[in-house]
Amino acid sequence: MKRCEWAQNSTELMTAYHDREWGVPQHNDQTLFEFLVLEGAQAGLSWSTILNKRQHYRAAFDRFDPRAIALYDEDKLEALLQNPGIVRNRRKVYSVVQNARAFLEVQSEFGSFDAFIWSFTDGRPLQNHWQVMGEIPTQTEASARMSKELKRRGFNFVGPTICYAFMQAVGMVNDHTTNCYRYEELDGKS
Repeated sequence: MKRCEWAQNSTELMTAYHDREWGVPQHNDQTLFEFLVLEGAQAGLSWSTILNKRQHYRAAFDRFDPRAIALYDEDKLEALLQNPGIVRNRRKVYSVVQNARAFLEVQSEFGSFDAFIWSFTDGRPLQNHWQVMGEIPTQTEASARMSKELKRRGFNFVGPTICYAFMQAVGMVNDHTTNCYRYEELDGKS
């Protein structure tokens, strides 16, 4: 079975992520928040590092419940910085709380984070047609607009590259290469 280059001959966890999650349109707010946090945590690291720590993140951050996270105090944040199961970068850990608070404000304004974030692709996945991995951009005009708007609303660790990785992960764009079996399966899904 042909997969995208990055998932070909990869770890079982990475292959399962590719086959079951990456590029699948997500509309659940808590799932979207999880991916936003994880993509921010990945900055400067490999995705496999974050994927291997994902279960630890879920346990440490109340299964990515933004309402719970928005209430974290200094003691909780300091305890998180001692947790070897997550990336213990102070700025990244503190940004999760800031992002949870900004996330809740967006939900309040738009009715859901889903309604807000999918507006950057007019509510549907963008279908790309990349032949090889080297053609896939690291950011786009849409991810730059998303980044600018998220930052304006108080989010951290949401640069254009992080936003594009988020868009790929949650299926806002189909960046499976055309020779990957998932490309056809996700074509036109919303």
